[in-house]
Amino acid sequence: MTTGARLAAIVRAGVALLALGAALSAHAQPAAAPAPAPTPMVAQQVSASAWYVQGESAMGSPANRNFISNAGFIDTPAGVVVIDALGSPALARELIAQVRRRTGKAVTHVILTHYHADHIYGLQEFKRAGAKIIAQRHGLEYLNSDTARLRLEASRTDLAPWIDAETHLVAADEWVDGPRELVVGGVKLLLQPVGPAHTPEDMVVYLPAEKVLFAGDIVFRGRLPFVGQADSRHWVAALNTVLAYDAKVIVPGHGPASNSPREDIELTRDYLVYLREAMARAARNMDPFDEAYQQTDWSRFEKLPLFHAANRMNAYNTYLLMEHEPP
Repeated sequence: MTTGARLAAIVRAGVALLALGAALSAHAQPAAAPAPAPTPMVAQQVSASAWYVQGESAMGSPANRNFISNAGFIDTPAGVVVIDALGSPALARELIAQVRRRTGKAVTHVILTHYHADHIYGLQEFKRAGAKIIAQRHGLEYLNSDTARLRLEASRTDLAPWIDAETHLVAADEWVDGPRELVVGGVKLLLQPVGPAHTPEDMVVYLPAEKVLFAGDIVFRGRLPFVGQADSRHWVAALNTVLAYDAKVIVPGHGPASNSPREDIELTRDYLVYLREAMARAARNMDPFDEAYQQTDWSRFEKLPLFHAANRMNAYNTYLLMEHEPP
């Protein structure tokens, strides 16, 4: 064999060994873990006429379809009243199917507890189905804001494919200014604005005949509240208003329904009060935020889901609020 032939043979052997090594390496690599299945939507009954579906205790993502909030529905002889529209058109369609499966009826009304993305991006499906949408008037401010427009633009990327170019914001058909009694098929519902709290347009929905309260995001259960730029002083007052209903069941905006409403309302209230006191003290003493945050004892709340995702931002926004809030 000539020198050239020997070199060619060596090269061919080397290439073959590399190919074999690559194949063995690929074979030896463990298979990628399958993505966790999204949380299924299951309607849970909380009274004779009232149901709800529960989203995940997580931040919105494509993996969870932005199914991170709750929605409720109330069966009446004249149709079904839905409370909140969930976080994508696909989720809304799934909720409409759940309503039909459980009641055999169409949705006649949708009542919004507030205009946050995870509660409203499904509205267009209910509108298409002919439902009347009711919300507190301050929701108009959000609907017409740059914040709403920019959030939707970002969500079309961050939450694709569940939020896309076809997803759009939907205005209410009726804007509520004060307490409103809604009667559908002889069933009375009380709509009570409680904002500004979590948002300026917060509104709770009470079914007095069965003592069920749909509280929206002024009550969080099973996770840390998202405070954002909320008016936490009025939020605490709103929780005291909710306590006065003496409900047997509360369906919060996030987390499981509660059969111990007072305990869960008080946990949300206690967190807000503690947050305000700690950050007010820091602002009053002109302590730098980072130093104040590190020195605050968060042990009572740090085991709640989303503590690490939300608490620092909650504290920072409250710190800024307390710098300007009159005593």
